[in-house]
Amino acid sequence: MNKRDGLTLSIILKAESANYGEGYRNLTVLKKMMKGEKTYTYISRQALRYNIIDQLKWNNTPVEAQGSGESKVVQFSPTATIKDYPEIDLFGYMKTTSKNDDSKGGAQTRSAVVRLSNAISLEPFEGDMDYLTNMGLASREGLNNAIAQSEIHHSYYGYTITIDLDRIGIDGTIEISNAERAKRVVDFLKTVEFLYRDIRGRRENLSPLFIIGGLYERKNPYFEHRLMVEQNNLNIEPIEELLLIDEIKKNTHIGLLNGIFTNSKEIEKKLNTKTIHQVFENLEKEVKDYYESN
Repeated sequence: MNKRDGLTLSIILKAESANYGEGYRNLTVLKKMMKGEKTYTYISRQALRYNIIDQLKWNNTPVEAQGSGESKVVQFSPTATIKDYPEIDLFGYMKTTSKNDDSKGGAQTRSAVVRLSNAISLEPFEGDMDYLTNMGLASREGLNNAIAQSEIHHSYYGYTITIDLDRIGIDGTIEISNAERAKRVVDFLKTVEFLYRDIRGRRENLSPLFIIGGLYERKNPYFEHRLMVEQNNLNIEPIEELLLIDEIKKNTHIGLLNGIFTNSKEIEKKLNTKTIHQVFENLEKEVKDYYESN
C-alpha cells in the first residue's frame, strides 16, 4: 500500500492587480495585509477556488437558501453528494436541514480535502495608482466625466496547495471508484497548471513560474512560507535546507520557467529543476499510481 497520501505544492506566479476588496467613493482598493512595516497585496483563497471551479466546469452543485426571514444563508443543497458533484468532494460543504416530522434537522459538514492558501505578493505594495475615466464615451456627446482611482500592483505571488489523497471520494457511506478519484485530482492539477483569472476587462495568467512539491507520508505543506523573491532573484537557501532531509528530497519535484528570475541558471543547477509541465506530468502519474495501489 502506498502511504504517501499527502500531496503539497507551493507555486510562484506573476500577476497584476488580481483581487480587489471593498472600495469607497471613487477609489477601488486591492486586498492587502501588513508584514512588519511593509504592505503586501494578496489574491484570496476564495478567489483562487472560484477560478479553479469555474475552469473545471464544476460550478453546477445545487444550492439553497437556508434560514428564516432576511437572515438566510446560501448553502449547498442537502441532496447534493460527492458522488455526483466533485466540487464538494474536493472543497467540502455545510448543508443544513430544517426540522420536520421525518427528520430532526441539523447541519452536515465536510471539511475541505483540497486546501488553498492565499496567494500573497512576494514584493511590497508601493502605493501605485491608476486614474480612470470614461472619456471615450463622454466625448461623443460632450458630457462631463468623473475620474475614478484604482490601486495597482504588479508582483510575484506565492501560494500553497495541500490535498489529502486518502479522503478524496470518501464521505460516510459514499465511496467512489479509485479511477474517478484519480481523475478528479488529475483534472484539478491540469487546471492549476494553466490557471487564469478574469478581472476588470483583463485576463491574468496565473500559471506557475516556479513550482515545488510532491507526495509525502507527512501531510505537511513543507514549502509554504519558504518562497522568497528579492530584486528578481529567488532565494534558494530555505529550499536547499529542506532538501537536506532525505524523505523530502527523494519525493520532491521542482519546476522552473527559465529566463524569468535573474538567477535562473543557479536555480536550475542547484535545485536540479525540470520544466513546469514535466513536474505536472510526474505528479499526475504518481496520483494515478497511488489510487491504483490502494
